[in-house]
Amino acid sequence: MAGVYIHIPFCKSLCGYCDFYSITDNSLKAALVQALMREASLRSSYLEGEQVETIYLGGGTPSLLEPDETAALLEAVRNNFSPGKNPEITVEVNPDDVRDGYIGALRKTGVNRISLGLQSWNDKLLRYMGRRHDAAQSARALDIVFGEGIENVSADLIYGLPGMTIADLRSDLEKTLAYPVKHLSAYHLTIEDGTRFGKLKKEGKLKEADEETSASMFGVLGAVCQEHGFIHYEISNFALEGYISRHNSSYWKQVPYIGLGPSAHSFDRRSRQWNVSDVKKYIRAIEKGEIPSEREELDRLTVFNEYVMTSLRTMWGIDLLHVEEMYDKELHDYLVNLSDRYIRYGLMKREKNTLILTDQGKMISDNIIAELLADL
Repeated sequence: MAGVYIHIPFCKSLCGYCDFYSITDNSLKAALVQALMREASLRSSYLEGEQVETIYLGGGTPSLLEPDETAALLEAVRNNFSPGKNPEITVEVNPDDVRDGYIGALRKTGVNRISLGLQSWNDKLLRYMGRRHDAAQSARALDIVFGEGIENVSADLIYGLPGMTIADLRSDLEKTLAYPVKHLSAYHLTIEDGTRFGKLKKEGKLKEADEETSASMFGVLGAVCQEHGFIHYEISNFALEGYISRHNSSYWKQVPYIGLGPSAHSFDRRSRQWNVSDVKKYIRAIEKGEIPSEREELDRLTVFNEYVMTSLRTMWGIDLLHVEEMYDKELHDYLVNLSDRYIRYGLMKREKNTLILTDQGKMISDNIIAELLADL
């Protein structure tokens, strides 16, 4: 089992919170599509023949591609890797890019899952974030997506925004879940250096949500999703039964994947590789038959720590038998001993040979995970 990620870095405008590599100059779109197809060919052996179960077009804004450009990229993946019989194929879509016929055209390319970047239903908050759409466009986009036959739809929301209230979050959730979406990704705002929000924070012009408000919002998020029958399977992700994101889950379970495009990362269980975060440099190198990337060989402790960081965020937790088999008894015992105090405080529970965060533990998951990382 393996995954393919394709990074489309183009945006019409940059959002204040986003630190993914993206640019607003879309003039190189056609050249990038050709380079992505060439990279797939150049790296066709990277996954060592493992069956590809998921393909994900992220960004940036993949919905800026025309359906025939998306079709060409998917065909390149099919020609150079080994797709399964029914791979999950996701495209991230901005609401204002959805027009009549667009989703139907994507369906014909094989796309069977849409991730719609709603972020909020509050027009004031949308403008503050720098989003291009408004609530009315979100409603129209959802109507078109479902009307043109995509059943597996994921919606993205952001909470913890400056000035956002718990009532705002509850409203966003209820309006989103009034539609037959099957998956929800809800992220607490994190302010990163190099973003517009990061600049405002340094200037003292942006005040983050306090811990009490953030905790309350997280509680409301979980409660509302549960009321609607959603499984809280990862800190920021919820899904109806049968609709857990196969692509995201492969990241958390350390399944190999290849990343195509500028800034895209790849992982083959032994090493991590990442492409240059520059569209022009990326295209020039690919045209020469070169892969403009850096590579890091992963030692045992690095892979173990990544397993702890990703698995503890999920409902599956840390499999202690897996740790003992894949790493060693010392790391198994290290986790068992260190987790005891979190279990006593009600922040973690042990079910047979699995360590899982409780709802209370999820609220401070970053702190707990940091404490469990090994430096033996």
